[in-house]
Amino acid sequence: MSGMHRDRVKRQSRVRTAVQAAAAVFFNGYAAGFFKTKIFTGNTKGLCVPVLNCYSCPGALGACPIGSLQAILAGKDRRLPFYVLGTLMLFGVLLGRLACGFLCPFGFLQDLLAKLPVKKIKLPKKIDRVLRLLKYAVLLVFVLLLPVFLVDKYGAGAPWFCKLICPAGTLEGGVPLLLGDERLRALAGWLFSWKALVLLAVLLGAVWIPRFFCRYLCPLGAIYGLFNRFSLSRMALDKEKCVGCKACEKTCPMAVDVTKDINSAECIRCGKCKAACPTGAIRRDPLLKSRPNEKSVPKDAE
Repeated sequence: MSGMHRDRVKRQSRVRTAVQAAAAVFFNGYAAGFFKTKIFTGNTKGLCVPVLNCYSCPGALGACPIGSLQAILAGKDRRLPFYVLGTLMLFGVLLGRLACGFLCPFGFLQDLLAKLPVKKIKLPKKIDRVLRLLKYAVLLVFVLLLPVFLVDKYGAGAPWFCKLICPAGTLEGGVPLLLGDERLRALAGWLFSWKALVLLAVLLGAVWIPRFFCRYLCPLGAIYGLFNRFSLSRMALDKEKCVGCKACEKTCPMAVDVTKDINSAECIRCGKCKAACPTGAIRRDPLLKSRPNEKSVPKDAE
């Protein structure tokens, strides 16, 4: 890698890190909430943000789309969540999984953990492919089905993903609230212990497997992945420029087969492949600008 190329990679990384940090601060901008141990309840709390960001976080200025979706589905009146679904579709069409790569605070945390100097684990492809299906199972079972069908005697369900799994909720909501309120600490029982264990497992997983939660468990990533192939935020591979060196695949945090399927549902649009490409064969490409000869894998990379 030439010095100029190395500088380009570092510059792209710094810019992306700055955007991620700014997004995390923006979505959790109610600083007073952390000092008062009080959840923000202003008008913006009724709006969904495009990322996994816990409603119960003391600093959160908006609502998590997954939490909002469950809350409506679990209600006794069984309303259809038109607003939340419309919001997810809008973000999906505009951003796809770019929201995961640039805007998600929990994704940002995983990227920071991946920088720790430990040898990364590369799972066999067969195992990896099966594990990636888990996020769709989490979406179907814990986000969509259980809140509707597992109800109490009054007919109300519960937000099961938030209640049992979501590590972002534990980190952003549970931990700050318990640290700041002695009464809540006294009430914390086995459920918080379970959630803390899940959080620890996910964070450790992210140290050895980049974007561990995004790859295998995130239901929001599963939804946005469905839009990746036709969202306005796309990547394009120029087969005439590609030399098949696979530098793009070596740097991809999501282990995408870039030369075979650059717009995979797993791609978080982080741009690392673009920065790593020595020939400039990869570029960001809104749907309407793509050219026919930039869609297939180069012959020497097959």
